[in-house]
Amino acid sequence: MISTFLRAAMATALTVLPLTLTQPAHAAETLPLTVAVAQLPLADEVREGYNRDLYKHWNTGANPTDGCSTRAEVLLHEAVTAPAVGAGCRLTGGTWLSYYDGKEVQGPSGLDIDHMVPLAEAHDSGAHSWTAKRREAYANDLGAEASLVAVTAQQNRQKADQDPATWLPLDTQVHCRYTAEWTATKLRWGLTADPAERDQLIRLAAACPGQAVTYEPAPR
Repeated sequence: MISTFLRAAMATALTVLPLTLTQPAHAAETLPLTVAVAQLPLADEVREGYNRDLYKHWNTGANPTDGCSTRAEVLLHEAVTAPAVGAGCRLTGGTWLSYYDGKEVQGPSGLDIDHMVPLAEAHDSGAHSWTAKRREAYANDLGAEASLVAVTAQQNRQKADQDPATWLPLDTQVHCRYTAEWTATKLRWGLTADPAERDQLIRLAAACPGQAVTYEPAPR
């Protein structure tokens, strides 16, 4: 016979086990750009209490023990010619292609790491209600290549916190890619689009037949 103590232990294990199981990952989804844009929730932006410091970046990246911040990890991943990595993950040399303007950049100092959907835009589009932990995860998202991109400082600063209704990359040949990556990032993080933004995305998508959007919902 099973002792009273063993029955109690088994009951406790059965009660606790479901709470400790890892939540299953959501599978990546690929959609035509026109369909993906239509799935963006429509809402007016809410600019309340935005402060860049609410979105902690750059943190220690995917590997906290290697000394490389999220910024450095993006640079290493996107380098056309790999830079030298010194003490404290100091990067020297290397070359990059800034896809917003098609410029080749020598050395990391001429590059900014752009949040595909800027922090202020994300805040206005739903992130204002997030926890500090989720905001930090967004600001350092290495789980999707579209989320963070190394581009020339000039293009990043011209873009600032604008959405596609008021700003697009200098290189018109990448507008379909940019529209797809913007849409993928908003879908990944469950962010909304305001009316002017979505109207522009619809126009851009119509000019990009065959363009697909692949995204995976961000972990909770």
